[in-house]
Amino acid sequence: LPSPIPCSLIQPVTPELLVSPSSQDLGFECPEDRGNWTGRLDFLLSCIGYCVGLGNVWRFPYRAYTNGGGAFLVPYFIMLAICGIPIFFMELSLGQFSSLGPLAVWKISPLFKGVGMGTILIVSLVAIYYNMIIAYVLFYLFASLTSDLPWQHCGNWWNTDLCLDHHVIKGGNTTLPVNITNTVSPSEEYWSRYVLHIQGSSGIGSPGRIRWNLCLCLLLSWTIVYLCILKGVKSSGKVVYFTATFPYLILVMLLIRGVTLEGAWKGIQFYLTPQFDHLLSSKVWIEAALQIFYSLGVGFGGLLTFASYNTFHQNIYRDTFIVTLGNAITSILAGFAIFSVLGYMSQELGVPVDQVAKAGPGLAFVVYPQAMTMLPLSPFWSFLFFFMLLTLGLDSQFAFMETIVTAVTDEFPYYLRPKKASFSAVICIALFLMGLILTTEGGMYWLVLLDDYSAGFGLMVVVITTCLVVTRVYGMKRFCRDIHMMLGFKPGPYFRACWTVLSPATMMALLVYNIIKYQPSEYGSYRFPAWAEVLGILMGVLSCLMIPMGMVVAVLREEGKLWERVQQASRPTMNWGPSLEENRTGLYVASLAGSQSPKPLMVHMRKYGGITSYENTAIEVDREMEEEGESMM
Repeated sequence: LPSPIPCSLIQPVTPELLVSPSSQDLGFECPEDRGNWTGRLDFLLSCIGYCVGLGNVWRFPYRAYTNGGGAFLVPYFIMLAICGIPIFFMELSLGQFSSLGPLAVWKISPLFKGVGMGTILIVSLVAIYYNMIIAYVLFYLFASLTSDLPWQHCGNWWNTDLCLDHHVIKGGNTTLPVNITNTVSPSEEYWSRYVLHIQGSSGIGSPGRIRWNLCLCLLLSWTIVYLCILKGVKSSGKVVYFTATFPYLILVMLLIRGVTLEGAWKGIQFYLTPQFDHLLSSKVWIEAALQIFYSLGVGFGGLLTFASYNTFHQNIYRDTFIVTLGNAITSILAGFAIFSVLGYMSQELGVPVDQVAKAGPGLAFVVYPQAMTMLPLSPFWSFLFFFMLLTLGLDSQFAFMETIVTAVTDEFPYYLRPKKASFSAVICIALFLMGLILTTEGGMYWLVLLDDYSAGFGLMVVVITTCLVVTRVYGMKRFCRDIHMMLGFKPGPYFRACWTVLSPATMMALLVYNIIKYQPSEYGSYRFPAWAEVLGILMGVLSCLMIPMGMVVAVLREEGKLWERVQQASRPTMNWGPSLEENRTGLYVASLAGSQSPKPLMVHMRKYGGITSYENTAIEVDREMEEEGESMM
């Protein structure tokens, strides 16, 4: 194959036989202005870093712990096969084919551009509280820079009479029975009473004072994120060589240490033993579906954004299975590391595994810090562990922010793309200010509310709509042809069946079931008031309302009667298709500026010098369309 000419050296051109004086200045903006990956491995590792995030360590063990242990793996893998893998591949295909962000990609059907707006709203809400979790990680990271971890012993000002120092009991060799039923570990009190200082808040309605140490950590986390997205994908693509691989080394080391602890088998047995009665609860299935979305990043636009920086013929089919299966294995591995420690702690406390720690987002900040105190050189291991969490979180947070920035700059490329650094700073500052409520003494209540509602049913509606638009409005045959032209082969029956029926039907059933079996949020023994529940529901509804709002705007922009406007707005725009001209073969050559030729492919190939394997594919696609047209006539 001839080596491609760099994008910066070619000018937008029109096929030779179709050039007119008025069309000389027309063409497509060169996508290199957006930036591109410098290598294929950059994209793969970036996707792994995006998908393998805090959710694998914090969310997956937490959801498995509260939803029946090993029974949670059943709906998890079912949702992965039906919803996760197919939609993952669909998002990558849309992004790579168009080289556009989550908003501009709706040139595929402008009537549904509200889906993109809903996606950006969801990602923004998630980015607010996700970076707060990174701030917690930074807090523990700095606290580890000491010779004696502050959560290792009782006797501090934040400890209560219920605090039980297990190191003292184990080292005392006392034969007297000790009542440990109503005790808590030093790490749990350090998290709740010192880090959060949650005793200073009576509930979500009275958040209390700002915890300035947390506020500074949040400011630092947003500063780090800004520096990550400042130089675009070219620099971040190299950083992931470390941030996407280093966490696995530490995770394996923690797993080995965990399984060697006394009583670890109790936690592993609890983790592996399925409690199938939990499968009758809608909450377990909804949690499994949401775990897929959170862990794989499906529906958030991050995958689409990353794929938009790919070369046109990147093998995203292979990358889909590498990332999704690798992500699942990582989640299970993290679960083993968590539950092995839970088993040890249950034996130390003399209680069942399911009562070792309170369920909540602080699981990773209670159990893992306690595990660090059991290791030699505990401050060193603690620093490594939280540095691992930092790299995991930053990879995902970078993707969230890149999604927002790319989406908006693709909408206004001539105004915002040259000022991308300044625009990114404005977004980071705005989200930091909105996240200040999370740094208060009652900030954890707000974090739980955002966690429960920001990406719940609203995310499902967005993904369901995307599937239906691609398969029904745009057309399954046309979408498969696009993939055929891009990858050289068509998706198999498995993907077509999932895209057409299984994925949207399953998510629709889960959505309806979740609404019927709605359960209010809670944090420990605290129940959220009615107004907080309404606020949470509104967060989810608002992302859904973006869809009809976008429809109204799209229809008003068209001309003619109402139905004619709807039809026009649902069709792809004239410039929909591959961004680079040399990739616009087959059907899409006809949409080049000034093109009116009935056989534009032949002119196109003469312009770029011969028939390549992908252009051969384009000929096959054109032949299929001609045969379909003749059969219809």
